[in-house]
Amino acid sequence: MSELLEQINKPNDIKNIDSKDYDALAKEIRRFIVRNVSHTGGHLASNLGVVELTMAIHLCCDLPEDKIVWDVGHQSYTHKVLTGRKEGFAHLRQHGGMSGFPKRSESDCDVIDTGHSSTSISAALGLAKARDIKGEQHKIFAVIGDGALSGGMAYEALNNAARLKSNLIIVLNDNQMSISKNVGGMSKYLAEIRTNTNYTDLKEDIEKVLQKMPHIGNVLTNQIRSVKDLIKRLFIPGMLFEDMGLTYIGPIDGHNVKQMKAAFESAAKLNKAVIVHVSTKKGKGYPPAQKDPSAFHGVSPFFIQDGRERSQGKKALTYTEVFSKTIVQEAKENDSVIAVSAAMPAGTGLTEFSQKYPERFVDVGIAEEHAVTFASGMAAGGLHPVVAIYSTFLQRAYDQIIHDVCIDKFPVVFAVDRAGLVGSDGETHQGIFDIAFLSQMPNLTVMAPKNVTELKSMLHFALELDEPAAIRYPRGEAYTGLSEFDAPVEKGKSEWIYRGNTIALLALGSMVETAVEVRERLQEFGYDVSLINARFVKPLDEETLEEIMQEHTLVVPMEEGVITGGFGQAVAAWYQGKKDIMVCPVALPDCFIEHGSVSVLKKKYGMDAEGIVEKIRNTIETTEIVKKSK
Repeated sequence: MSELLEQINKPNDIKNIDSKDYDALAKEIRRFIVRNVSHTGGHLASNLGVVELTMAIHLCCDLPEDKIVWDVGHQSYTHKVLTGRKEGFAHLRQHGGMSGFPKRSESDCDVIDTGHSSTSISAALGLAKARDIKGEQHKIFAVIGDGALSGGMAYEALNNAARLKSNLIIVLNDNQMSISKNVGGMSKYLAEIRTNTNYTDLKEDIEKVLQKMPHIGNVLTNQIRSVKDLIKRLFIPGMLFEDMGLTYIGPIDGHNVKQMKAAFESAAKLNKAVIVHVSTKKGKGYPPAQKDPSAFHGVSPFFIQDGRERSQGKKALTYTEVFSKTIVQEAKENDSVIAVSAAMPAGTGLTEFSQKYPERFVDVGIAEEHAVTFASGMAAGGLHPVVAIYSTFLQRAYDQIIHDVCIDKFPVVFAVDRAGLVGSDGETHQGIFDIAFLSQMPNLTVMAPKNVTELKSMLHFALELDEPAAIRYPRGEAYTGLSEFDAPVEKGKSEWIYRGNTIALLALGSMVETAVEVRERLQEFGYDVSLINARFVKPLDEETLEEIMQEHTLVVPMEEGVITGGFGQAVAAWYQGKKDIMVCPVALPDCFIEHGSVSVLKKKYGMDAEGIVEKIRNTIETTEIVKKSK
């Protein structure tokens, strides 16, 4: 470790660094981050872009008394370095190791656990209200990216912030990126501000001097303010923030620590909410990430010299790639198909669609709620929109799915990517709640494919259904097994794969692959086991449930989601009160699942084949009805 970085071992140690060494420290931090992330994987480009910004904030803070709220939080690596967590980077995002996001359990310098976008200003306002009620004086910073300003919640908070009568510093980290390139009016507005160099704000000390002048001071001050506002409107289009009642400072070079420190210190003197607009370069200091920041947003372990991934083997086809190819084919055959993304066209597999059918592709920015209601309007207008969103982000549009899609039965298709355990991003990103919350909604068909072929069939089926539908599929490698079983997709109909008796494995989506191994192991123990591909969460296939009951004494619903309100509980509720059958649900517990690889998490929570077999055998040994039927 380099000399300057060795001096930083606890919060506030950065204040002992000589100001002439700030640039050198920034370089050391970047080298440290690149070196560690190259081994563990993680969020790279976003963290490289905020090194100096984080340093400047820390230089203005006394931690943990002062508070820093990071929007999303995946850009908090430098913050972790400066708060004494350097050693944690050796096991970054690994099970039992340090989180890639702010985590209160790690440090009292992390004030809120975050992971989703556009929340920081609201949280910081809450902290400011608590501070003021308690009569405290500490500083509060909210750091929000320009991409997050496409989220409506940020504007609700800005509107509220205009009424604040105490200090709050909102740092707008403007790197012209979210994950993919920013879109929309706010992006254009900020671009216009960046290109203006003629605007200089009126200094607070001048106003104070004028106000001390008897009789004419206030008059002069008000007149100068009017002139100042007129000049601002000439040079800065719209003056959006000032017109909302917020003080605006910037844009400032986000890689100049001294300039930012001075701006933050000035902002801290005002008894109101202040926006400090800082321009940064995503991926700065590491050429591959700077050249292609989207590709280096979230990375697997890589070679530092050129940014290539360390795993050199041939990559297997992913479910996202299958969806990508399939929606392009569907659009070719059906000109009413429209694709909608919430700032993640690459992540959800819509890049090819956007290139082939640009007029039928819409990226709404980080605005999942708007994406869903926007899609409902298109459906009302006779189109067939497909909204591709990660499971964890679809949670944000719960009300819109119910109110704007399901009530009217509009034919909107939800492509729910990253469903189930996602892994290293932890609690805020695991896609484990969609089964439970989607299955509550009337008029919504919810399904999950067992393999590549079935995902294709389900997307085609959903587009012909002419009512709301959701297809959930996991992150990563697509299962290609059981291709010999390819029954047509019919609404609410399961698919029998193997017929036996005694035990029925009723597996949903990604759990079918695991169920194949579970069945083989149980067969070795002498059990006769059926395997049914559930296909549909909703509507529940009551006909198949009835058929299972005729020849089996134990049914095992299997899902990669939380047990509470899930598929297994729906199956158990259907069998409630019926004689001679036992239900043994396999699902994740009613808790938030920490970060770690998917394989490690499945083993820990008994979701791998070994754990499921053990659970089934224990159930058999402790349940008289099943023991008798063996």
